[in-house]
Amino acid sequence: MMCVSRCLWCVGVSLVPMAIICMLSNILLLLPELKIHFLLEGHVTREASWATGLWGSGFLVLLGAWAFVQSSKTQGCCAFRSQMLCQVLYSCVCLVAASSCCLVSATGLSRGPLCLYNTTSGLIWGVPLQPLPDCHSGYLYNRTLWSGVCLQPHAVVQWNMVLFSVMGGTSGLQTLLCAANIINSLLGLILGQGCCHNKVSPVSI
Repeated sequence: MMCVSRCLWCVGVSLVPMAIICMLSNILLLLPELKIHFLLEGHVTREASWATGLWGSGFLVLLGAWAFVQSSKTQGCCAFRSQMLCQVLYSCVCLVAASSCCLVSATGLSRGPLCLYNTTSGLIWGVPLQPLPDCHSGYLYNRTLWSGVCLQPHAVVQWNMVLFSVMGGTSGLQTLLCAANIINSLLGLILGQGCCHNKVSPVSI
């Protein structure tokens, strides 16, 4: 049977780089062309401005990861079981946070970026690449729309595609790990610390 404490430690350690990746991806999404004036002027994609990669798959998941690693060191039957109950709650919070980021990333990827584009009435800011029943099924299925439609920021279509894909895929992995950790913590709550031969024996001097 899988060691509950070891699984907690592995999940916690694995979530840390994933959280950092999500945070960096969201920060870059807020800075098209690595310029801050688009953010200050409100010309960033709506899903990026929600910052789920920062507070969701980033900060909240980092807190959960720290709690998982600390709980893996808990000794004593009663203390271990109480920690497992806390880990179930932490895992649920991380699950909701990561899945929210994954959903927002998928939405941002499918809608396309906010950009400056040309219309019959002149240049306007909007989301010209989102799926429209009467026009097209979305830019993801039509590479000809990737260039020439959005005038500013430069290469914002590819920028958003890559970063939303990375953030969505990473937060999806976080969701799976947190779901697995809920099951792992429930096993620890029911069976205790000694369910996998990881009982703490006194140190002989």
